[in-house]
Amino acid sequence: MTLLQLRIGHSSSPCPSAEARVLQPALPTPPGSPAALVRQALAHPIGGPALAQIIRPGESVVIVTSDITRYTGSEHYLPVLIEELNALGIPDADISIVIALGIHRLQSETEHRKILGALYGRIAVYDHDCDNPAELVTLGTTSSGLEVSINQRVCAADRVIVTGTVGFHYFAGFGGGRKGLVPGVASRATCMATHFGVFNPPEIGGKHPLASTGTLEGNPVHQAILEAARMVEPDFLLNTVLSPSKEILAVYCGELEAAHLAACKLVEECYAVPLDEPADLAIVSCGGHPKDINFIQAHKALDYGVRALRPGGTLILLAACPDGFGNPTFFDWFQYQELDSFEAALRERYEINGQTAHATLMKAQNYRLILVSELTEVQIRTMGMEKAADLDAALKMAYEKLPAGPRTVIIPDGGTVLPILT
Repeated sequence: MTLLQLRIGHSSSPCPSAEARVLQPALPTPPGSPAALVRQALAHPIGGPALAQIIRPGESVVIVTSDITRYTGSEHYLPVLIEELNALGIPDADISIVIALGIHRLQSETEHRKILGALYGRIAVYDHDCDNPAELVTLGTTSSGLEVSINQRVCAADRVIVTGTVGFHYFAGFGGGRKGLVPGVASRATCMATHFGVFNPPEIGGKHPLASTGTLEGNPVHQAILEAARMVEPDFLLNTVLSPSKEILAVYCGELEAAHLAACKLVEECYAVPLDEPADLAIVSCGGHPKDINFIQAHKALDYGVRALRPGGTLILLAACPDGFGNPTFFDWFQYQELDSFEAALRERYEINGQTAHATLMKAQNYRLILVSELTEVQIRTMGMEKAADLDAALKMAYEKLPAGPRTVIIPDGGTVLPILT
């Protein structure tokens, strides 16, 4: 029997794969070491000037980077960035790093050490707090009237460098780029307002068709985030594209939108995997820690994975979720078990967590979802899914209600791979 190891948390589960189609990305071989890739990208910025033409001695510089839930390769690129800034006459004392938490929890010292690598203790690091008015500055309103409030440390800096990684996002199209600023270092109200574009106008109802994975053109969420992020007037972007094993495949530097679009193109080439017919069963791993650190992060793999299924198909998701749901208000939204009343409640009091909960329930009502997780049976059942003790148990549960010889796909890196039915 052919067995494939599927990651869950920090361990893995063997999965029979002889009769299944395994959906895997088409990855290029990295052309150099991580540090060499960063230096090459810094020397060849896209759509804007190099740092040497932007930075002047005596200026203060803030580097914005992602939190622990989004591995970016920061321990590789941050030291090279600091080295470059030092060479341009900016001492360590004039550089600070702000962790783009968005609405996520604060980071621990251990997590700061992981993000900064060898720089920890050398460069000042601060967590963004979306709920502290004393740490926020209102920059104005967008063309649609959306108020934009941003971390005051970021706004006070002479120069702002945004960093992160690019991958698919289930309603903003792609992560990375402008999302490092909004929601990364924005107020809670700004985060919510930009993401509200996921819905059609009330008279139409439902989700906007272009607020979807891999779509930027015409995507109202992307447009709202980009306009808000531009109000910060960031000076430079550095984004990575990673392999599922967290290896840096490429680095893109330059102007906020141009460099981001170039990274998005590579993500699409690598991770959009064609599928000629829908499956009866999809067996999906988020890709292991930290992609399944909590359910909100694991939801990405769920959202992408169901795209491989026929209507009413079955999906098994391996998602450890040691940090639970990822936000204290997420589970509260499942008091709404009817999608119409759920949507009405979101329109009245929008929360990003509520949007993810709504999307989860929608999938649970259209597919059979079996979850292998540390979450409790009651929690999983309330979300409309079924709990299995392990992958073997999940497979037995799935086969009980599937036709003989079900068309099966296995997605070992469900947090990054997007099945595309052709």
